[in-house]
Amino acid sequence: MSSALKNAVKRKTHKERSQPSDRRKFGLLEKKKDYLQRAKDFHRKEDEIQNLRRKAEQRNPDEFYFAMERKGTKGGVHSGSITEANKYTQEELRFMKSQDATYVALRAQTEMKKVERLKSQLHFIGAAAPRQHVVFVDDEAAAQSFSAEQHFDTPSELVDRSFNRPRTAQLQEPMQAADALTGNRRQRADRRRAASYKELQQRHERHQNLSEMAGSTVLQRAIMVSCCKSIVTGAVTHRHILMAQSTPLQTKMQLVHCIC
Repeated sequence: MSSALKNAVKRKTHKERSQPSDRRKFGLLEKKKDYLQRAKDFHRKEDEIQNLRRKAEQRNPDEFYFAMERKGTKGGVHSGSITEANKYTQEELRFMKSQDATYVALRAQTEMKKVERLKSQLHFIGAAAPRQHVVFVDDEAAAQSFSAEQHFDTPSELVDRSFNRPRTAQLQEPMQAADALTGNRRQRADRRRAASYKELQQRHERHQNLSEMAGSTVLQRAIMVSCCKSIVTGAVTHRHILMAQSTPLQTKMQLVHCIC
């Protein structure tokens, strides 16, 4: 028998043994693939620990790097970089803050446009698409007295349908009427409407968050302006900050321009 015929013969399906009922409290019965995965993970960790131990044994106590001056240990544990002085000047920091505020305001405006577009489109979700069905009549009098319900022999609720438009006689039977009036089209429209409203809510929340972030960035830049140090003092500081936090985004931008 050739190898092709051997592969064509149906073989017995060997099922894996499950955990016996009296040992069900110990959880699932471990199979060979589970053991291999657990053993590989164990040996990987064991090799890593061995490599770290070897590096610690072979470490040179006189080894030095210039990066060690900016590092530190706390209780024998590496604590990362030590905070260093800001390497940017005040002018550079104000410029970066202005760039951040401009970008965040642009993103907020983009989200607002998307929200308005979704609001304008949500009223038409689930409605029938505008279609044109040309019907030819003999004269103008017949065109004025034309009735789509009588011509298609269907109720007025089903005239807008382009398919699955049953006649009045067919609607008299209960089963066919139920099949005609219910279908997947309404379910698809409901799902699409729910997804659109969910997207609208998410985009509205994102626009609010971006607007608040832009206002906070503008306020930080206004505080950083060097010429405002004499103004931002005492009770005037508190009043100016509260006013800037309570005003909308465009007013905050104007406030910064006026102060600068």
